Amino acid sequence: MMHARHEDDGGAQVIPLASARQDGGDEAGDIGVADSGAGPGAGSAAAPGPLERGIASGLAFLRRRIAGEYEVDEFGYDPDFNESVLLPAARALYERWFRVELAGLENVPAEGGALIVANHSGTLPLDALMLSVALHDHARRQVRLLGADLVYQVPVLAHLARKAGHTLACQADAARLLGKGELVGVFPEGFKGVGKPFADRYKLQRFGRGGFVGTALRAGVPIVPAAIVGAEEIYPKIADLRPLARLLGLPYFPVTPTFPLLGPAGLIPLPSKWMIQFGEPMTLEEYAAEDADDPMTVFNITDHVRENVQQMLYDTLLRRGPAFL
Repeated sequence: MMHARHEDDGGAQVIPLASARQDGGDEAGDIGVADSGAGPGAGSAAAPGPLERGIASGLAFLRRRIAGEYEVDEFGYDPDFNESVLLPAARALYERWFRVELAGLENVPAEGGALIVANHSGTLPLDALMLSVALHDHARRQVRLLGADLVYQVPVLAHLARKAGHTLACQADAARLLGKGELVGVFPEGFKGVGKPFADRYKLQRFGRGGFVGTALRAGVPIVPAAIVGAEEIYPKIADLRPLARLLGLPYFPVTPTFPLLGPAGLIPLPSKWMIQFGEPMTLEEYAAEDADDPMTVFNITDHVRENVQQMLYDTLLRRGPAFL
């Protein structure tokens, strides 16, 4: 989704959990040891623990909100709220529950506009959250995800999605973000992907009509394919209560082994092992912006991207092995 400010395969490297970001609080503790002139034991005893750092961070966040010392862009993106509230919550799932590993991170451009195109699955779209954490923490880039209309029709969810930097899946918003050099993410399968039965896991659904290809061609940015493995197992969808879904205005109402049988407890995702693979960028340099209006060109590129993502899914699935180990 998107930002704007009022002011402002095989040989790919795998990044394990142990190589996650360096904690700023630990650095502060190290500095304190050096400044104190005391031995290692004394310095480590004086260093603040995780609880103290969390409290201090929370109080600092509240002070900034009260004083109005934060910025929000034209899409509603609030970097301070995202990094202080939303990302830490998602990061707990990313690091401790799903134990996400990355491969091919070097294929994500370090700067400038680019379009991440990924598969979509999981019954509930937690893959979008995990992709955001992966790119923020390891590529040092904020991805602006393009979401379906339904996301922005749910009051609280819409507000949080905007705060996280995401926006409606429309060509105009995507073009503005890419024109500003933002990293934009899209899930072309939409609800057909995230809501597919468990029996169809890791089988890509139709990639829409290729709107993302036209967007990339007009903006002159590369397409980076991404394969997300692990989301299919968190809520195995074994049935769909379609009459209830129509009554509630939802694309589907899933039945899983734990929901609705266990009530709210059934909403806890199963702790599957996740891997995210980024493929080589497709630069599209041989095409002109006018080719975005040629249906056959758009179809061919769309089909090529889909084939790449599907093959990446198969390769990553084999590399991961058992789903819960």
